[in-house]
Amino acid sequence: MFENLFPHLKLEQLWAATGETLYMTALSGVATFVLGIVLGLALFLTARGGLFQNRAIYSVISVLVNVFRSIPFIILIVLLIPFTKTLIGTILGADAALPALIVGAAPFYARLVEIGLREVDKGVIEASRSMGARLSTLIFRVLLPESSPALVSGITVTLIALVSYSAMAGVIGAGGLGNLAYLEGFQRNHGDVTLVATVMILVIVFIIQFLGDVLTTRLDKR
Repeated sequence: MFENLFPHLKLEQLWAATGETLYMTALSGVATFVLGIVLGLALFLTARGGLFQNRAIYSVISVLVNVFRSIPFIILIVLLIPFTKTLIGTILGADAALPALIVGAAPFYARLVEIGLREVDKGVIEASRSMGARLSTLIFRVLLPESSPALVSGITVTLIALVSYSAMAGVIGAGGLGNLAYLEGFQRNHGDVTLVATVMILVIVFIIQFLGDVLTTRLDKR
């Protein structure tokens, strides 16, 4: 039955491509989450009215974030080829896509983190400071917990973007479902392969969105 509906699709190829897409999304997602929070905190703390207001530092970080999140991903991959080859040793395969995925997504998530931190009640922050809370306590006991719904919502959006980015990276040899859809589907005129690869990407996106919505709802105290 399956072979009749999708004559050109090999299940082992589909599962391998799906695994590569999940691998790229998961690893780059973890790195993006960490870097995004670090950059977002830096932006929040050094912004006007922040705890460590510093116009110069804020401007430098802000410009870097704006530049890298504004570059179209397919162009970013090309620009990072020398860096990727030096770091990974190759420009092909799932590992080779990770630097571009992280560099492309971390600045985007950093802005979402900054926005989420700005939504934290200033009264809670001032109360913590008046009680002599250290910076580490303020960050890990106040800022991050209070903004956790926004942080989870933001990383959900970012992970979905990473799935899309990984598909684009697949077109130039990074593997994954994008590579399967392009090489085995489009280039060989196998529409069934392209269709199934697209459906698998949509399934992954829907699962990420569902889990993100559930977690955000549980964390939201309002």
